[in-house]
Amino acid sequence: MLNNLKDYQIILASQSPRRHEMLKDLGLTFEIRTKEIEEIYPEGLTPEQIPVYLAELKAKAFEKELTSKELVITADTIVCVNGWILGKPKDREDAVKMLNALSNQSHQVISGVCLMSNEKKLSFSTTTNVHFKALSDEEIDYYIDNYKPYDKAGAYGIQEWIGFIGIDGIEGSYFNVVGLPIQRLYQELLNF
Repeated sequence: MLNNLKDYQIILASQSPRRHEMLKDLGLTFEIRTKEIEEIYPEGLTPEQIPVYLAELKAKAFEKELTSKELVITADTIVCVNGWILGKPKDREDAVKMLNALSNQSHQVISGVCLMSNEKKLSFSTTTNVHFKALSDEEIDYYIDNYKPYDKAGAYGIQEWIGFIGIDGIEGSYFNVVGLPIQRLYQELLNF
């Protein structure tokens, strides 16, 4: 369907199995190539700017090696609750703290995506509002012990047990909360 990209070798610069699955389900042929970067952003950025900045930082790591027929896709996702930016939890204690902060609250899941070739770069962000019911300590402990959400922004996966029992409302893209705003990405790839 994305005939405008048939001459491109697409590179997904992500280790996320959820992102791999979504791009595959979109019908794209791609290779996975990642680079280690320090995910640090400057102070003063808005929550919408942070994941875009980080996605662009990930893409910049490929800048000097892209051939004329390669397109790299990078992404980053953060969770924002009451002005607090949540990335991936450092440890169990951090995950407990994050889930307690999300309990009985609405929060925003913001993904930044960067598409970059030798000729151009396009970046965007997508925001989804999510509401959690009040979570008990037992529910939080069960989830962390059984699902080990240390690779997920905000210490949770909407597609896992905690999402099934805890999320009672969502406004916006479900797939954005999973980790990639796939519908928006499709539109941007059509226009790239």
